[in-house]
Amino acid sequence: MAQKTLAASWPEPSEGALKQLENPRLWRSVLVTMLALLALVAYWPSPVDAPVQGDLSGFLKFLHGRGIPGWFNYQFVEASANVMLFIPLGAVASLAYDGKRWWQIGAFGLIVSGVMELGQLLFLHNRFASALDLVTNTGGAVIGALLVAAALKRLQARRWSAAGL
Repeated sequence: MAQKTLAASWPEPSEGALKQLENPRLWRSVLVTMLALLALVAYWPSPVDAPVQGDLSGFLKFLHGRGIPGWFNYQFVEASANVMLFIPLGAVASLAYDGKRWWQIGAFGLIVSGVMELGQLLFLHNRFASALDLVTNTGGAVIGALLVAAALKRLQARRWSAAGL
């Protein structure tokens, strides 16, 4: 009941906002920018988490001392960060190529991740290629694609409802 009340209180998106949402050229430009930023992160000479690694480890020990389970460790945080990093990629790729299915966006995420990991393996001695990164990055892209699909389906239902269909 509360969910329907909350959803009913959301403002209807303007036609201008809907046109931007449905503008694949805009989203393709955003996607290219995102890929450039991901390349910067992937090919940074040292691990991007190196400056905070000690602080994060200390914080996790603090949490474990207060009852947070041991599985919530550095590897879990790193894997979660990889998923979170690729959710926007999957979302934007879905908007850029609206005819693609979620699994095609997932394959795109796998390819992007594979190129990143292969580059790290071949060219960066201080970085570590990881099969787990392929899985988490791909999972993030799939989640992003599914979130966009659900949001667009909901938006379409609201449009039909507003049109009396």
